Amino acid sequence: MRYHFCPKCGSKLTLNEQQDKNKPLCQGCGFIFYQNPIVGVAAILIKDKKILLGKRNISYKGKWCIPCGYVEWDEDIYSAIKREFYEETGLIITPKSVYTALSNFHNPEQHTVGIWFLVNEVDGTMKAGDDLDEVQFFNFRDIEEEKIAFPTDWIVLNKLKEENLIE
Repeated sequence: MRYHFCPKCGSKLTLNEQQDKNKPLCQGCGFIFYQNPIVGVAAILIKDKKILLGKRNISYKGKWCIPCGYVEWDEDIYSAIKREFYEETGLIITPKSVYTALSNFHNPEQHTVGIWFLVNEVDGTMKAGDDLDEVQFFNFRDIEEEKIAFPTDWIVLNKLKEENLIE
C-alpha cells in the first residue's frame, strides 16, 4: 500500500477481506481509497525523420525522454499535451492524433498510463524549460537505450523506427 491513512478522516487504512492492495479500506469511516494510475501525456514532434527529445533535470536527471507530463485535475488531455510541451520546449503545437497508449511500471511508487501524441509545430522558439535542461532533435541511430529515461519511450522510439517515421 502506498498510503497508510485515510484522506477523509485520518484513520488507519487496511486491506479489505480479499487483501486487494488496490482498494485499502479506512477503519474509521469505511472509505475505500482506490489506487488508480495517473495519466501522463507525451508529444512526438518529428522533423526530417528526427525526433525531439528532452534531457531531464530533476527525476531521471541526465536522461532523455519524449517531452511529457501529467494531466492536471479537470484538464482535457489535448490541453495537457499543449501545455506540457510548451512548458518543456517553448514550442506551440497542435496534436494530430494519438500514436499509442501504454502502461508505465518503471516507478514502483506510481503506476501511470501514458498517451503519446503525434504533433505538429505551430509557433514558438525552442528552448528547454520546466523539467528539461536541453532539447534536441535526434536520429534513431544516435539514441542509446541506456540514456532514455523511461522504458515505454524506448518502446515508442522503436515503433516509430519500425514504421519508418524516424531514421
